Amino acid sequence: MNLKSQLEHDKIVLPETFYEHVERYTDHLLKWNKIHNLTGATTREEVAEHIYDSVFPVSFLPKINNALDIGTGAGFPGLILAMALRSTQFTLVEPLAKRAGFLQFIKADLGLDNVEVLNKRIEQVPPIAYDFITSRAVTETQTLMDFAKPFIVKGTLLLFFKGERVYDEIQDAEHVKIIKTDKRHYLLIER
Repeated sequence: MNLKSQLEHDKIVLPETFYEHVERYTDHLLKWNKIHNLTGATTREEVAEHIYDSVFPVSFLPKINNALDIGTGAGFPGLILAMALRSTQFTLVEPLAKRAGFLQFIKADLGLDNVEVLNKRIEQVPPIAYDFITSRAVTETQTLMDFAKPFIVKGTLLLFFKGERVYDEIQDAEHVKIIKTDKRHYLLIER
């Protein structure tokens, strides 16, 4: 089943531009990856799995005004979510220059005016409030919470992409929800 069929099967409604954008993104990522080693995904199928993983939360997220992605890497999940949620302003924080450069290129190529790329470590980002903070494959939950703390206000929603060990990483079950799929545990925390 291809990406579009899978998303439609799962009743995930996305703007029509999303599919064109992820197609162009995939082409660029595979080309850049040969030179710059941006991600471990080296085939269209592997990239499609990462895209699906990144965009699946659209099925359960509320409306979001502004979002922060800590350690965006090659674009998962923040850049992919920005393609899906065009009315949400996304700040993508990526410390590695080659990845930040790729994110800037994709932003320009796709005309993603709802994306800001910061080539910084999260500790260097000025503390402003965000509605939504996300991160995938960066570090364990408590460290992510520490990184996110300067950006959290009452009502901020945090979404961390985790594996099965997520249950070992959460101490406070209050305001915490885990959404499971076959390959992923989405840790949703409301502050």
